[in-house]
Amino acid sequence: MLKQTEMELKNYFNIDDKILELSQEALNDIKPELDEVDKIKEYNQMKVLKAMQEERLSDSHFTNSTGYGYGDIGRDTLERVYARIFNAEDAIVRPHIVSGTHAIAIALFGNLRPNDTLLAITGRPYDTLLQIIGIEGENNGSLKEYGVNYKEISLKDNGEINIDEVCHTIKEDKSIKMVEIQRSTGYGWRPALTIDNIKKAIDAIKAVRSDVICFVDNCYGEFLDIYEPTDVGADLIAGSLIKNIGGGIAPAGGYIVGKKKYVEQASYRLTAPGLGKECGATFGVVRLMFQGLFIAPHVAIEALKTSIFCSRLMELAGYEVSPKYDDKRSDIIQAIKFNNPNDLISFCKGIQKGSPVDSFVECEPWDMPGYTDKIIMAAGAFIQGSSIELSADAPIRPPYIAYLQGGLTFEHGKIGVLVGLSNVLKNKK
Repeated sequence: MLKQTEMELKNYFNIDDKILELSQEALNDIKPELDEVDKIKEYNQMKVLKAMQEERLSDSHFTNSTGYGYGDIGRDTLERVYARIFNAEDAIVRPHIVSGTHAIAIALFGNLRPNDTLLAITGRPYDTLLQIIGIEGENNGSLKEYGVNYKEISLKDNGEINIDEVCHTIKEDKSIKMVEIQRSTGYGWRPALTIDNIKKAIDAIKAVRSDVICFVDNCYGEFLDIYEPTDVGADLIAGSLIKNIGGGIAPAGGYIVGKKKYVEQASYRLTAPGLGKECGATFGVVRLMFQGLFIAPHVAIEALKTSIFCSRLMELAGYEVSPKYDDKRSDIIQAIKFNNPNDLISFCKGIQKGSPVDSFVECEPWDMPGYTDKIIMAAGAFIQGSSIELSADAPIRPPYIAYLQGGLTFEHGKIGVLVGLSNVLKNKK
């Protein structure tokens, strides 16, 4: 670290010598992990470049359609590029999809019918899916209200899918049409599922019943492995463009990728039966979606490096973390267990203080749509709610776990985490 950098961290960000010493120790410890993830970054950069070249991407594809959006060659080319990257038959990539939750809802509602059963095989899904399924809420148009049944199977104590129970369940219950696999940890305390984990589960499911749709919630996981779930048998996946794959440049949007028949069914839910993918204006954002995709392999690994650094730094500072810095990773999320609300809130407020946007704002827990508990969200981002930019959020409930993700650059990610830890320790005094 340059002397000038150290001085600015001390004088402007009020980082004390003890934290700087922990930072240097953490950086020394994680060097092998950082070198390894750079290899993944390079491979995925090549994969994206190749897909764009194979689709003969041109300036003419940076379109600005309006109205119905019929014949938008930029939109259609972008979707073919996505299909190539994910080794899939078809894709939907649209700015009209407002979040990863929305993309997942489109995929589920598009492919499930009354009396079908959705089986979640990674335990209770992420909080915002509970009202979509009908576990919580009423009179909001949930799957349950449309006659879709729901079952779930918890993960094993070691965080792996209980494949034997899954296979037994789908064999006995013929109404199960789709299994849902959540790759990311979400608001849990478990490792994210690796591509190998997902492959083993899908292979076993297809051996018992080839007709079951294997759907993967791919949020926070793109470009962290040289393979994606569709490479190992997933029929359908979904995610958000304000997470990994948007590269911090896509201003909004989401994607659904997979087998053509399932993507087509999802498209009828996105727009209307009979219309599907044929319409949907893009309002001039296609270039940003292409450009974000192009740098996404680099940005996703920058975010991953931030999480690895955070894991080791917070562990050295005495906190329990998941995953550990040298664990195999499959999402960009880093969980830190604080065991009390004050430290949790202080950490999130510190991340906000270390942000480029709204650094002067004090984030507070609040009742957020789609969540049961109060949520605190630190997100001083250029794109509202972007979790590929450095952010930290948490439900205010025991054991008071903060979930950090993002970092467009590792350099900023480090600074943000140092400010976060500093804010916790300062408020303890």
